[in-house]
Amino acid sequence: MTETSTPRIATLPATEPDTRPDERSLRVLTILLAVACGASVANLYYAQPLLSLIGHSFGVGRGTATIVVTATQIGYALGLALLLPLGDLLENRRLASRTLLLTAVALAVAAFAPDLWVFLVVSVLIGVTSVVAQILVPLMAHLAPPEARGKYVGQVMSGLLLGIMLARSIASFAAAAWGWRSIYEISAVVMVLTSFALIKVLPARQPDHTARYADLLASTVRLARTEPVLVRRALTQACMFGAFTAYWTAIAYELIDHHHLTQNGVAVFALVGAAGAATAPIAGRLADAGHSVGARVVALVVAIAAMALAGLGASSLILLALAGVLLDFAVQSHQVLSLRDIYALRADARARINSVYMTSIFVGGAVTSAVTGALLNVWGWTGVTIFAAILPAAGALIWLEGRAHEH
Repeated sequence: MTETSTPRIATLPATEPDTRPDERSLRVLTILLAVACGASVANLYYAQPLLSLIGHSFGVGRGTATIVVTATQIGYALGLALLLPLGDLLENRRLASRTLLLTAVALAVAAFAPDLWVFLVVSVLIGVTSVVAQILVPLMAHLAPPEARGKYVGQVMSGLLLGIMLARSIASFAAAAWGWRSIYEISAVVMVLTSFALIKVLPARQPDHTARYADLLASTVRLARTEPVLVRRALTQACMFGAFTAYWTAIAYELIDHHHLTQNGVAVFALVGAAGAATAPIAGRLADAGHSVGARVVALVVAIAAMALAGLGASSLILLALAGVLLDFAVQSHQVLSLRDIYALRADARARINSVYMTSIFVGGAVTSAVTGALLNVWGWTGVTIFAAILPAAGALIWLEGRAHEH
């Protein structure tokens, strides 16, 4: 996009703005933020369908290969805890674009990693720098009018979630055509292009905080202690994301070993998850209309049912695919509902709130991926699905326990 073809938008204040972008400008920014979020977060998921190929390339077994997923999610959790709070301190557009350039460097190194240990180290760095998506989602909350915040955040989340869903298919297709390393080369180029697009189109937003970085981190910890709604939403979504991580970490092995799919077959199967991304704006609209409680109950119940279906229907590709669609529907809907709740807590601290929330989720994801590798070796797919069904059930208990305190 050129300077003349894109509406220019004034610098955003750190707190709730009195004037917001007009409708056309908001549409342009929503599309850009959705694409940027999807492209950056996809880096966390490229390895999932490639674990068999990566393990073979580096000469390690499936249990060891799953550490790649754990390393990336540990890196993301570190980035969320240590880098994301800078969104309340540094100018957001510059922070996002420069971080993407660091992601591009890490991806380029991963593409040529000579052994597993180098690959694991750069996987951590890829995770750390891929937090750009979580810098941009709160920015959308600042841009959107309060009465439609759920809708616009949901639209940006659709892009982010499509990035998650399509990452596995894109990685598998690229691996089948050019080898598993090619996706890291391709993504490095995409990160550079996305960085330039953000600096060209995004409005500048300079937070009004003047605290030191250490004080900002300390205030992030205080938020976790003083905002019980934030903690409960984080823990519940961590359980939901844990089920998501367990399913998608183990499914490629199940498809290749027991259904004899090729890498292209795995890619096609992974496309089923993209259908769930369409639910994000719907969940946002339901929350805007006052139906968040009912929508949350549905999401939690569907997640449990999906994992039960995945375990009982393991012999059928159709049932496995249906389980994937239902799980992604549940996890993504619950995510949008939770984001809407936490972004309403403190307009001046959305980056730090997001840091607490997303760090909790990805710590849970890292632990879950490690447990999934162990379960897969000992009890196979059945053990994974039982574990994955228990997680959203635990999330439901956390939410129900908190309901009495919130009303």
